[in-house]
Amino acid sequence: MVSHEQPRSIAVIGAGIMGATVAWRLARRGAQVVLLDKGHPGHGASSHSFAWINAGAKEPVAYHNLNCRSLDMWTRFAQAIGDEGEPASVGLRWGGKISWETVPDHAERLVARVRQLQAWGYPTRLVNAVELQRLEPALEIGPVAAAEYSPNEGQVEPQMVVDVCLRRLREMGCEVLTGVEVVGFERDGEGQVRSLNMGANSRDVDVVVMSAGTDSTRLAALVGINLPQAESPGVVIRTTPLPPLLNNVPVVYAPALGDGRREIHIRQCADGRLMIGEGDQESLAEDDSQTHADDLLARACSYLPGAAGAQAIPVPVGWRPMPLDGYPVMGFADEAPNLYIALTHSGVTLAPALSRLASQEICDGTPADAVLAPYRPQRFAGMTAEQVAEFTNPRLAKLS
Repeated sequence: MVSHEQPRSIAVIGAGIMGATVAWRLARRGAQVVLLDKGHPGHGASSHSFAWINAGAKEPVAYHNLNCRSLDMWTRFAQAIGDEGEPASVGLRWGGKISWETVPDHAERLVARVRQLQAWGYPTRLVNAVELQRLEPALEIGPVAAAEYSPNEGQVEPQMVVDVCLRRLREMGCEVLTGVEVVGFERDGEGQVRSLNMGANSRDVDVVVMSAGTDSTRLAALVGINLPQAESPGVVIRTTPLPPLLNNVPVVYAPALGDGRREIHIRQCADGRLMIGEGDQESLAEDDSQTHADDLLARACSYLPGAAGAQAIPVPVGWRPMPLDGYPVMGFADEAPNLYIALTHSGVTLAPALSRLASQEICDGTPADAVLAPYRPQRFAGMTAEQVAEFTNPRLAKLS
């Protein structure tokens, strides 16, 4: 743990939604921040996110509550970073999420999930086919065995969030360096990082924040930190722009059509384009072909006829950050006491809460153990290959 004295110079590695929001928080606290990205800010995993803000299907209850906390922070957060305090400048839109099932056993699972979330105090509820159609008249619903509506959920545009954070950083006199790759760390006798090696250049630092997504594992290994991740490919597609179609509920999960293909999820972006994926948000998918994109759009049109005039635009498969047990990794590392790791799946939902907690821990020197204790990087220290193999399905692993 670093001293309680606020660090002066902080380097944040990675300019996705997590890195950009942490950097903005730190700069607001008065730190001299440099944000580095080896590519283009926001063009990594953030650009492939379905960008659905939610706390459903997040277990156990402590992790669910962390997501709820962050969900509730999004409007204030968007006002704070947005142009002229306007949340719409980051594409934030509320209105909830609907989903429904046509097959009895799938319907039973949906009902059980809703009941569990309700027991945790989450404002989701079961609805019938009539109310489902009323909630979003643009949809062709078809048969309904069970349906749910979560009115508190929403969407945001990660690239817009990253872009506005970068504008705020520059306004505060911070540096944003793109096309710059960190290849090593110079450390002192106590293991603390004193400078970043960027090939021909170096940068002296007081604190390093590692928020480099899938690259975090490789970078952490350079200072002896074990930060295992599961491979988590994901495919979404976009369409050409359309007039507003989903006027009431921005996020739709529609059932499989009964032909062996998976369920689909649909949302309409701020620029009118549809974003479409299949399976649940933890699905592993690598087919980023035009044929697959056309098929996803055709399936979406079965439920949203207004999309029939659009063209499908495939997006190259994206590799998402996924800590091995599926949960965030947040905190200073024992191996390099002034290196703070900020790595998570569900970064879109969690960015407001985790960025604030990270900035407090870094600037104030007070651990937020009541919230972040289960997510410290030390949980992976000394993990053997056999223990790594136990986490073959991180979505089913549970933290103790």
